[in-house]
Amino acid sequence: MSEESRDPARQVEACRVCGGADWQEVVSFGPLPLANSYLDPADSFDDEPRHPLGVVSCRSCRLMSLTHTVDPEVLYRRYFYVTSDSETITRHMRAIAELCVGRFAMPRGGLVVEMGSNTGQQLAAFRDLGMEILGVDPARDLAAIATGSGVETLPDFFSAATAARIAKEYGRARLVLGRHVFAHIDDVGDIVRGVRELLEPEGVFAIEVPYALDMLEHNEFDTIYHEHLSYYAVSTLSTLFERHGMRIVDVERAAVHGGSIIVFAGRDDASWQERPAVAELRRLERDSGFFDDATYTAFAGRVEHIRKTLPPLVRGLVADGLRVAGYGAPAKGNTLLGVCGLGSDDLEFCVDTTDLKQGKLQPGAHIPIHSPAYGAQHPPDVYLLLAWNYAEEILRKERAFLESGGRFIVPVPEPRIVSAEDL
Repeated sequence: MSEESRDPARQVEACRVCGGADWQEVVSFGPLPLANSYLDPADSFDDEPRHPLGVVSCRSCRLMSLTHTVDPEVLYRRYFYVTSDSETITRHMRAIAELCVGRFAMPRGGLVVEMGSNTGQQLAAFRDLGMEILGVDPARDLAAIATGSGVETLPDFFSAATAARIAKEYGRARLVLGRHVFAHIDDVGDIVRGVRELLEPEGVFAIEVPYALDMLEHNEFDTIYHEHLSYYAVSTLSTLFERHGMRIVDVERAAVHGGSIIVFAGRDDASWQERPAVAELRRLERDSGFFDDATYTAFAGRVEHIRKTLPPLVRGLVADGLRVAGYGAPAKGNTLLGVCGLGSDDLEFCVDTTDLKQGKLQPGAHIPIHSPAYGAQHPPDVYLLLAWNYAEEILRKERAFLESGGRFIVPVPEPRIVSAEDL
């Protein structure tokens, strides 16, 4: 077998939404480790796998796509991302369940199927509203945790074949949900076709994805990593659904994860009427320049500005004798560290609430990850807020640290230092 055939990364040729091949290059970060490939301590990391990471934009439908895809078996079978138990996300998951059930008049006992269901927290919110639930997640360890907690979860990738199996064994679904997982999927046409056949005639497919417009406007380049194959807008998703027998009927914007959209689609023969928000966001995308090359060129320039200004800011503090650590060890933080070339010489450690990450090292940067208790016992002078998408909640939680003289660097959309005076 040749080296090429063993490489789990494959270059993207055609657009997965429209089939086009007229790409505009947006950013290229070179080879980086997988963002969720947390490491055990070792003497050397010379053999740490790295894969090309860059983004292009399809000029036909304006899908933003990674330049390369990595084999999902490599990405997901052993997975370190666990659904956040933060106050923000817990509240958001309850709101999602109430929104879906209420807006689409879902009867008690209707089946909700979630793809990429992780440990089952979102499905539990639907169960609390009287719905039947079923999860599908390829991470075998997380699927086992979910099933053990009472949320039945199939340890598999969601596909048209999986959907057919579910329809046969469990019946058709009133709702199929994919929260921050749809952007991870390469063959989205297969997924949409499978969902269409799994849904009841008046069933709804709901997906939540990072909103490409927010990503561009707020310089959220750290959202780019090997799991996130696609970055979507409503216009792009309209093209996708219409090609596979479905149509968007409603959309909501959400503040989570730096700005997201919750998109609701039904079968093209269902009776749902399109709500005004769909046309409003399509118009916003057109008016904001989402279809113009200049928008992506300007985004790339702002990313380069952060790449040039954040490392000197951090290293200047270290040179002044201050101790700097990372707050949070999310996948997006690993992109930020990798793009900016920051590592264990710059940050002493990172703190993270995820048990699975504690005791590991961050990929590429090789910064040790500890519990928040460790951070409280060994407080740095400054935290680099890698989990900036929870900034409001974290700054409120860490008021005592700030009032004792500690500071935070918030890196996005523009690096800035926050102290107690800024609260």
